[in-house]
Amino acid sequence: MVKPSFREKTYRVIFGTDTPAGQRFDIALIYLILVSVLAIVLASIESIKMQYGDWLFRLEWAFTLLFSIEYLVRIYSSPKPLRYIFSFYGLVDLLSIIPTYLALLFPAANYWLVVRLLRVLRIFRVFKLVRYLTEANLLLRSMYAARRKVLVFFTVVLVICVIFGSLMFLVEGPENGFTSIPRSIYWTIVTITTVGYGDITPQTVFGQIIATMAMLTGYSIIAIPTGIFTAEIAREMIAESNNRQCNVCNRSGHHSEAEYCFQCGVSLPDRITNS
Repeated sequence: MVKPSFREKTYRVIFGTDTPAGQRFDIALIYLILVSVLAIVLASIESIKMQYGDWLFRLEWAFTLLFSIEYLVRIYSSPKPLRYIFSFYGLVDLLSIIPTYLALLFPAANYWLVVRLLRVLRIFRVFKLVRYLTEANLLLRSMYAARRKVLVFFTVVLVICVIFGSLMFLVEGPENGFTSIPRSIYWTIVTITTVGYGDITPQTVFGQIIATMAMLTGYSIIAIPTGIFTAEIAREMIAESNNRQCNVCNRSGHHSEAEYCFQCGVSLPDRITNS
């Protein structure tokens, strides 16, 4: 029996999640990623940065060197290095180390290291959570199916914002902070979305009447996208349930998580996905 080479052993540990060593490696990697992102978040707090800035700087470089070595080892151990390099995880692994080196020339680039959080997506493979990706696909399909309705809705909202903004510019004018139509449209969007920063407020009676109408309009339309998405999700769930057909009695309409036919009791086939 031929013993596996060092490269093959390394591949099993780094890329394999079906072995104890591979799972331990990925879990340890996820913890390191979370700690490195926490260090970046803490470094953005001025008081902590002033007191522990040097330690956080050394810690960040230690993580970067560690992840750089891991990236090179992944390339070395992969049977198809180019396939890994240009894969989703390969690109994320590369992007998770580049900002530290760029920070030598552009200090602000260091905060882009939060992209490392994308590497935590490996947890779906490690803990066998792929079934949850099916639910995510259902949500994505619902959003895609509703794209035209949502586009029409946002177009109508944009037209309403332009009309309200133009009215506020005419009624209030620059003396009350509405210095231009774009700035007035900004106020309308902030008002309709019920955010209300308060940096611009109407001062005249007519302006306040228009503001009241904008607020009521905002409350009237804010639930429309929710209704659109809810209808599409319900449609996708019904379609997915109808896909679960028993191979023995041909009964359909089973729940997406059902394992046995509710009529004859035999095992159901795997779910049919539209991804």
